[in-house]
Amino acid sequence: MNKAFLCVLIAGLLPYVCAMAAKWGFQNYDNHNPRNWLAQQTGFRARGNAAQANSFEAFAFFASGVIIATIAQVEAARIDMYALTFVAARVGFIACYLAGKPTLRSVFWLVGLLSVVGLFVAALGV
Repeated sequence: MNKAFLCVLIAGLLPYVCAMAAKWGFQNYDNHNPRNWLAQQTGFRARGNAAQANSFEAFAFFASGVIIATIAQVEAARIDMYALTFVAARVGFIACYLAGKPTLRSVFWLVGLLSVVGLFVAALGV
């Protein structure tokens, strides 16, 4: 499996890591209504849930970028570089989200976004 495709797999799993962080310890967890339970959480649990939602939102754009760049026959090393950057940025984003570091979290978010834009620009042949 090439590095970029492995990164797509990892990025697809990151929201579930966030969900586990949000539910860590399961204090009074309600498995009958998990979304209601999460909506009532505060602190790192609420941030973990927000990171989960944001990670799901970012995934489609990233996966599309990898697929389109691959179809456009962008050099594999270039795709891998953008994909690895995206995953590293998302891991940093999630860590900052959980730790309550909003400014640094926004920097990681921007780096991730720019790496996906890089995939699309590369696919355009620019």
